[in-house]
Amino acid sequence: MRRLAAFGAVGLAAASVHYLVVWLLVSHYAVAPLAANVGGFLVAFWTSFFGHRHLSFAHRRPAPVRRALPRFAAVALASFAANESLYAWLLAYTPLPYTWALILVLGTVAVATYLLSRFWAFLPA
Repeated sequence: MRRLAAFGAVGLAAASVHYLVVWLLVSHYAVAPLAANVGGFLVAFWTSFFGHRHLSFAHRRPAPVRRALPRFAAVALASFAANESLYAWLLAYTPLPYTWALILVLGTVAVATYLLSRFWAFLPA
């Protein structure tokens, strides 16, 4: 239960960072939402990696960074591909504002990210 709560807290922090970067880029710099989403992902990646490594999936013998980072990057990139695809679809085919579409996407993709992170990326050494 502690692991799930930590994952939720780190995920919420990373999603908040992602959301804030997207919002800033769109509202203050007139960047298109899909392009801004890439920027949000890149900044939130580091929040997510270090938070999950040290809080969500911390072990007495943690996976070495040289193993965990590429695995987590693969999980994050797959999650982002799903994120960007779903986000593009919602923006094109629904009347949802970009902010609500992003919230929906971030929540949906979090489930797969948790499972892959727990059972593969951060598997203890």
